[in-house]
Amino acid sequence: MRYLISLHGRVFAAVERADWILPTLARLMFAAILLVYFWNSALTKLGGGVTGLFSPSMGAYAQIFPRAMEAAGYDVGQLSAYHTAVVLAGTWAEFLLPLLIVLGLLTRLAALGMIGFVAVQSLTDLYGHGAIDEPETVGAWFDGAPDAALLDQRALWIFLLLVLVFKGAGPLSLDHVLSRNAPWVRPASPPPRPATRQAP
Repeated sequence: MRYLISLHGRVFAAVERADWILPTLARLMFAAILLVYFWNSALTKLGGGVTGLFSPSMGAYAQIFPRAMEAAGYDVGQLSAYHTAVVLAGTWAEFLLPLLIVLGLLTRLAALGMIGFVAVQSLTDLYGHGAIDEPETVGAWFDGAPDAALLDQRALWIFLLLVLVFKGAGPLSLDHVLSRNAPWVRPASPPPRPATRQAP
């Protein structure tokens, strides 16, 4: 029994020392599961033509401000500059933040930004689009059904992003490459040793 406990300790001590695995897998899972989802969502918000990045579609306003659009009779011209600024920021964030995470550039900040984005997205779904009245969409924790779109799935998304906030991007990332060449990362040279006095 002691041998098994010792073997268990040695094996999992080695796993624990391999701290590059968790952030690398988290970024891979983000790319495999969420990257295309967010980019497809962002594409629906673009206006037509070359200037689409700066002139959001009507659908973008309807997704982000559903009640304001309904009150305005779906006339974007009746919304304020504030609405346009928020829609543009949300659209750009939906393109840029996932890209930064996949590249491993400014990963911790990008993951924090995505957590904020998912929180706002979820609140908009709950209160703007009326999902609060759909128990099967909202779901509940500890209910034995792991597939509700909001409480279950988005909690897992946020957990995945929290791994990146706490662990960083890992060694296969632009963050790692840039930090190796940064002057603040280089070890400081040891202070000079004081001269020793020789006995007469």
